Amino acid sequence: MGILVGVTGLWAFSFSLIGVYLSGQVDATFAVLTRITLALLVFAPMMRLRGLGWRLATGLMAVGAVELGLMYFFFYQSFLWLSVPEVLLFTIFTPLYISLLEDALERRFDPRCMLAALGAVAGAAVIRYQPLSADYWHGFLIVQGANLCFAAGQVGYRRLNAVLPGDMPRRALFGWFFAGAWPLSLLLFWLLGDADALPSTSLQWGVLLWLGLGASGFGFYAWNIGATRVNAATLAVMNNALIPAGLAVNLLLWNRDADVLRLIAGAAIIVLALWLSRRGQRSTA
Repeated sequence: MGILVGVTGLWAFSFSLIGVYLSGQVDATFAVLTRITLALLVFAPMMRLRGLGWRLATGLMAVGAVELGLMYFFFYQSFLWLSVPEVLLFTIFTPLYISLLEDALERRFDPRCMLAALGAVAGAAVIRYQPLSADYWHGFLIVQGANLCFAAGQVGYRRLNAVLPGDMPRRALFGWFFAGAWPLSLLLFWLLGDADALPSTSLQWGVLLWLGLGASGFGFYAWNIGATRVNAATLAVMNNALIPAGLAVNLLLWNRDADVLRLIAGAAIIVLALWLSRRGQRSTA
């Protein structure tokens, strides 16, 4: 679980960097394309096909296309219908999708896993709840598409990891993950991008460089590795741990408005859900 905690911290800082230096200034689809391109360039020299085969390589590409490409497609479309607080609120359902997908694939129902996921959703809702606009259902469904893609990608990688060659380092395989996401990120920029809103300062380029190499490159690699080493309930809960972590970083470093009492209360609920998810269960190797 330590890997997931570390990536949560990494993404918590990244969330603030995006909000302070990129949001409303740099085209979001260009930012996504840049991040995935940089991550692909990092892992491309290590990519191996021998010993893997096209079938597994295609599987990794499919996971990347869903977890990153399709997820970002739905995510950025949602901003056409919803305010930023509403988008953040509706992302809290990802743990439920992870729990449901895992149970469906195992042909079982794990009430503890579902309870932990519901706890994570409740904690995040306490932190992020905002009054909703009148016309939010269309946007709600689009965000759920993003949540489902992110959840399916994580669950898919956990499953695929079990049949990947055990003697091949995962860093030699993860380039295929980004190779699957890259064409969709390019399509997203081509369809929705604004060529007049590209980075204009060295600081913005520096933030994009960090996001591509750190948050996207190392972050998604480490997150998916960590996802294979914990049970489904823990993975579900950790998907919402980013919300209190991100708000805490934003409050401490940028002094943005945040309801500290709600932050503490929501974080406490998520920690309780995390404890429940690990109590009496073994981590998945």
